[in-house]
Amino acid sequence: PVTVLSRCLQFNLKRLPVTLIGARLRHILQAEQIAFEPAAVQLLAQAGDGSMRDALSLLDQLLAYGAGGVLEADARAMLGTVERGHVVRIAELLARADGPGLLEYADTLEQRSPEDVVLWQQLAALLERVALKQLVPAFEGDELHPDELLARLAVLIVPEDVQLFYQTAILGRRDLALAPDARTVFRMSLIRMLAFRPASAG
Repeated sequence: PVTVLSRCLQFNLKRLPVTLIGARLRHILQAEQIAFEPAAVQLLAQAGDGSMRDALSLLDQLLAYGAGGVLEADARAMLGTVERGHVVRIAELLARADGPGLLEYADTLEQRSPEDVVLWQQLAALLERVALKQLVPAFEGDELHPDELLARLAVLIVPEDVQLFYQTAILGRRDLALAPDARTVFRMSLIRMLAFRPASAG
């Protein structure tokens, strides 16, 4: 009720940036002398979704899950994210316009039962950083997207394709709620990425 709200002190809290959350997590781990992999901390900071409390809660869970360690593999398993190499492989196959190889790899990924929404998130995040690397060569990436990886993909994938693949990945996430099943969305989105490439590409 308005009468109650008028007597309340309201705080509108802003979401914290991933870099700030990651820095705080690293500070805590160093202070507690707990060994960690930077990529694992980055995953936790992103999963916190702007909340330091949530990120700290996830850190506690990972310490229990990993028997006191903070490793990238454990973080990905706990959070349900896809191993980086799979997303990179998809990007490489797209760059080469290898339709048969792409669909074969999609089937392989399905057997591993990846979370489709997370897969599209990771592919879009990779493409966004590749686009940044193409625009700003001095961009160095982060723990999950190292500079050498971005530099290689920035040469392998032409800028026009990066934009097309990114947009199609975003639309693929939207289609998950509308399509008959997640497998159909995954395969059709990959097909679209190649079908809509400029005729001069490749």
